[in-house]
Amino acid sequence: MIRTKSIRTGLALALAATQLAACAPLLVGGAMVGGTMMVSDRRTAGTLLEDQAIELKANNRLKEVINDRSHVNVTSYNRTVLLTGEAATEADKAAIEQTVQKVDNVKSTVNELAVTIPSALSTRSNDALLTGKVKATFIDAKDLQVNAFKVITERSVVYLMGRVTEREATRATELARSVSGVQKVVRVFEIVTEQELADSTPRK
Repeated sequence: MIRTKSIRTGLALALAATQLAACAPLLVGGAMVGGTMMVSDRRTAGTLLEDQAIELKANNRLKEVINDRSHVNVTSYNRTVLLTGEAATEADKAAIEQTVQKVDNVKSTVNELAVTIPSALSTRSNDALLTGKVKATFIDAKDLQVNAFKVITERSVVYLMGRVTEREATRATELARSVSGVQKVVRVFEIVTEQELADSTPRK
């Protein structure tokens, strides 16, 4: 039991370290996707590349419209863009969303920016750790494919993205809520039926 707990803790810390390595005033989550994740990702290779391009373009454009008072994370999944972090003013929050909406191939935006000062490094470190713990919990559950989900944490609020069934969405939400330190779970899922998921899964 001790060995299992140690492995789980180590995995959470490793995932957190990866998340922290990407921390910057503007974070591009899709750029972190590697070849191994693409194999089990439920998006097509073309859509995954589109999501990466959306994040990169949004990142570049936002550098021109926001200042150091804002901290914005851009996460695109299946061309739906989640905006998290902090905007200095309501006007900045609106301008950020409008800028991202104009990026090629963006289907919709979910603006979860808080109007407040940028979070402290300690807060972002804790968020990264929580993200790692949530992913580790999904792995431990064994009835979820961890790479089918994107997990983003801001100020202890966990956002879940992915192309999943209602069962998977409910299960993942319950597991994320069970992680100590998580204050709230926000679902940004694309819900599909079991048949739609089966039809889109490549045959071996």
